Amino acid sequence: MNSLYLYRHGETAENRLHILQGCMPGTLTSEGRAQIAASVPTLQSIPFDIILCSDIQRCKDTALIINEVLQLPVVYTPLLRERDWGSATGMIVDGVTKIRIPDDAETVPAIRQRAQDFLTFVHTHYPDCTVLAISHGLFCRCIQAVHRGVELSEVIPMKNTELRKL
Repeated sequence: MNSLYLYRHGETAENRLHILQGCMPGTLTSEGRAQIAASVPTLQSIPFDIILCSDIQRCKDTALIINEVLQLPVVYTPLLRERDWGSATGMIVDGVTKIRIPDDAETVPAIRQRAQDFLTFVHTHYPDCTVLAISHGLFCRCIQAVHRGVELSEVIPMKNTELRKL
């Protein structure tokens, strides 16, 4: 039986500007780096076997900082990428500005299927491991929704560097 922990990457400059990052690389802020460093003692208290990490740069940078201390094997996977917003990538979404989700964005059924594929991947490849999965805000919510069998709207958004156990 494995344990899966979800961890959202550190704050990025794009988070501060309310930019819809999607698959953009993102740039960790100094605050984001400090958030990650502050979370390491909590992470050290959990006997992780492996880190599975989104292959998008902001997550890779987060994993690098964490792994300076944890020294675990890291597997980068596109399964943990954030939703591809298509032509809306880079737009500002600040709660005031409304955007229409473009036809070229990844659909909600598609991200739910990717979340299910990720959960199956973990169960199949790491059945007896304690896994730290470093991913993105929306996709971490999607994984939780699929795991719990609920709608995405029923899962509370994660803060940067928040850790949740499934």
